[in-house]
Amino acid sequence: MVNMKKFQTLGVTVLASAIVLSGCSTKKDAESSAAPAASTDAAATQAPASNGEKVNINFWTPFSGNDGPFMKKIVDKYNKAQDKYTVKMTIQPNGDYYKLLDTAFATKKSVPDVAIMHLDQTPTYISKDLLQPIEAIAKTAGVDQANFPAATVDYSTKDGHWYSIPLDIHPLIMYYNKDLFKAAGIEAPPTNREEFVAAALKLTDASKGVWGAAMPTFWIQNFLFPTVLFQNGGSFLDDKGNIAYNSPAGVEAVTFMRSLTTMKVSPPIVAADGDFNLFQQGKSAMHFNGPWSKDAFDKAKINYGVAPVPQLGTVKQAVFGGSHNFIIPKTTTDTNVLAGVGDFLKYVSDNSIDWAESGQAVASKVVRDSDAFKAMTQQQVEVAKEFDYVQFAPKVLNWGPISDSIWSELANALQGKKDPKKALDDAAAKSTQAMKK
Repeated sequence: MVNMKKFQTLGVTVLASAIVLSGCSTKKDAESSAAPAASTDAAATQAPASNGEKVNINFWTPFSGNDGPFMKKIVDKYNKAQDKYTVKMTIQPNGDYYKLLDTAFATKKSVPDVAIMHLDQTPTYISKDLLQPIEAIAKTAGVDQANFPAATVDYSTKDGHWYSIPLDIHPLIMYYNKDLFKAAGIEAPPTNREEFVAAALKLTDASKGVWGAAMPTFWIQNFLFPTVLFQNGGSFLDDKGNIAYNSPAGVEAVTFMRSLTTMKVSPPIVAADGDFNLFQQGKSAMHFNGPWSKDAFDKAKINYGVAPVPQLGTVKQAVFGGSHNFIIPKTTTDTNVLAGVGDFLKYVSDNSIDWAESGQAVASKVVRDSDAFKAMTQQQVEVAKEFDYVQFAPKVLNWGPISDSIWSELANALQGKKDPKKALDDAAAKSTQAMKK
């Protein structure tokens, strides 16, 4: 972890930034698709069971979009699979998730026994001493670190202690319209920048209002810009922990993305969720988003394919991703509850195939190596291919507010309101100031 003691002062509400909330749903999904919750309120930590009573395990998730029912299915199956514990799942609104979690921690009321946390938030909550090490609970339950990608385990490990168990890794992926590809005579999705541009030009049909690739101005740039930045050999921070995304690698990334509008393979300005809507309507041939979009595109009956993000950068293959993880608050102390949490996490580790059905590639190697996973649709297999080169947000505290300025300035550059270098320099100045708070 980058040594930045100056990040120790932590706010309560700063954690709800766009990059933090990525991976649960698109903004559109969160607003329009509320998943049913198994419980509307989380109770205090359960007292030890007596007289054969089941122990209640209160579980919070931010899965308020299309992914919510898939987690509820896992919880329901677990509750039916054994008679010692009852997991009561509360689905909190995605946009308010960390605010609600912070409030629970601050008031010490209704703190969940176990919760989902985005991987890039774990350094902040570990530093606030709100999470408990998970290795002993995992060992007792039979959950092995080796079952998960090392990058996720290393990210949530501090001073030799492991603080979160990954559910999935959700990198950016590329969806493409098979019908439009076939009509254009393109047999396979592009794998690099040259192929991507050639395909976008060929797929654009102004007479039909069809675009090769609608370049997002707002949401999903939180994943796309870092991906191209990393592919250009760049990074968010340099070796000394200073802001570095306004480097030549960053400027080149933004310049390339903006060029798609001047090539007229993308609308000049794409409103929030506009790129998502165009692909869903069959009006855009290639679309960047996360695995969580699968359910929406299935329901829209789009004949789509999925592929790893092409190497749009100039140096190497890379992709930005996030990860949903299970954490156990430090307030969860009852031994029966902790035993139940461990049992539940072991169950998910071995039986998260239902989560894969949401489009996610699960972190558990046991599940990914199973015949059931290998027999799934193309998407899960393609997402898992990106595990070998996925990169995450910097392992620093309060990355959300530090990175906030990137997205507004990036929108200015992609809309042609600012020069790419000027936009990134302005964002970098604000990020540097945020690091001092």
